Amino acid sequence: MISYNDLTPPERALWDAFPEGRRVDLRVGTPEDDHVTGGGEWGADRTVRGAVIVALLLGANAARPGAVACLRLAGARIAGHLRLAGAQFEYALWIEECWFEAAVDLLGASAQTIVMTGCRVPGIEADSAQIEGNLDLRRSVVESLDSSPFNDISTALSLSDAKVAGGMLLNGAHLSAPGGLAMAAGGLAMGGGIYCNRGFVARGEIRLVGAQLPRGLYMRGSHLHDPGPHGVALALNNAVVSRLDFSDGFTANGTVQLRSTQISDRVGFEGGTLNGSPDDDAPALLCRLMQAVDVDLTLARPPTGAVDLRGAQVSYLYDSEQSWPTVVQLEGFVYGSIKKVESGERRDCVNHRLAWIRRSPAYSPQPYEQLASWYRTIGHDDDARRILLAKQRHRRRAMPWPARVWGHLLDATVGYGYRPWLAGVWLLALALLGTLAFRTQSPTPVKKGEGAPFQPLVYALDLLIPIGGLGQRSAWYWTDPGPQWLAYALLASGWVLTTAIVAGVSRTLQKN
Repeated sequence: MISYNDLTPPERALWDAFPEGRRVDLRVGTPEDDHVTGGGEWGADRTVRGAVIVALLLGANAARPGAVACLRLAGARIAGHLRLAGAQFEYALWIEECWFEAAVDLLGASAQTIVMTGCRVPGIEADSAQIEGNLDLRRSVVESLDSSPFNDISTALSLSDAKVAGGMLLNGAHLSAPGGLAMAAGGLAMGGGIYCNRGFVARGEIRLVGAQLPRGLYMRGSHLHDPGPHGVALALNNAVVSRLDFSDGFTANGTVQLRSTQISDRVGFEGGTLNGSPDDDAPALLCRLMQAVDVDLTLARPPTGAVDLRGAQVSYLYDSEQSWPTVVQLEGFVYGSIKKVESGERRDCVNHRLAWIRRSPAYSPQPYEQLASWYRTIGHDDDARRILLAKQRHRRRAMPWPARVWGHLLDATVGYGYRPWLAGVWLLALALLGTLAFRTQSPTPVKKGEGAPFQPLVYALDLLIPIGGLGQRSAWYWTDPGPQWLAYALLASGWVLTTAIVAGVSRTLQKN
């Protein structure tokens, strides 16, 4: 039990100011003496025990009528632990530029607005806490906890399964747990947004798995370093978010995970940098099974690790020359519209898209079919056929040699059915060849005095068109082996061309 007589002068000032919500400012007014990094050297005239703060928040000095009680303290060295686990307090906690000797324990607490701006805190434990207002940690340095009941690795800010009715303000804050968890907030339910802009730095993984963020996560210009034990810088798997902003210099040295994340609005990486994990081959961006409306991947430079979009569904995708690394996983990726920012000619854009698909480590037909479907949707049927032809050529490389030979034949003759005019070119070339060869000699009639006169062009066409007949092939034959073997070759070529045309066109009709 705290006795007023046992309080030090700064503690009595805080005790007397609390019922009226007045601020107690212990700063001396000189920047070098007030800088929070030197708070461990502040003397008794600037020291307040954590137990005194706890006593006030739990009602040790009741509010006065007509006043709003609030604990407001600036420039203090807070000695001992701030133990508020399981507590229910209805007063706002407003602390500025204070140095904490020990971690803040808010495990399971029910609180109003909590403000700790510009402070140095050796860890905040707030798992399962309920905060009815904002959680404001702007410009504060929060370092790793020595231990946590829910995490066996070092953690700076722990908010697992917590509920915050307002927003979380982390602009300019530093969360430090290198190789551990800078923020462990799985299952966090927010009423407002999370703002990590203007100089926010995290050393360690930010874990927001299964979080509910209806007002979004904003990390413009943030820097994420020293990823967690699995090389992850940011984990938002299975989260439900309205908006994600990773723009304006955002840098992640580790994997950004958005697996099965549902984003009702936009994901923006404009001007961001994704470096992936420096220690292994983990992807720089993992968006498997993600669902989003807009995705903007106009990065400052290509990611150093793979981008995994397998099974993702987006309505609009924006990319540029800087968007894609060497490896891109696209199997099952579905999009309604795709746009290359600052693209050139349309044909160049198609080539860009085909090169994009070929970044996949293994052949898959779905990315080609998805891209062709989009080009057909916007009325570019010729480009759609080019993409489907590229699909067949890519597929051919993975087939056994007899199938590859047949594939090359289909490609050369009819372009797998997507270039049927090639068959006409071949037929015309062979017909001219046959005409020139057959006009130099005269064949022998099957029945003398019967049938139509010999016509070299019609005879060549009759050989090349195996279905039906023009009457020349059955009325004449060759005694000279040279023209006879040419006739056999034209007859075989006619069958091959006809089969290729039927197979190619059937495949096209089936796919389209």
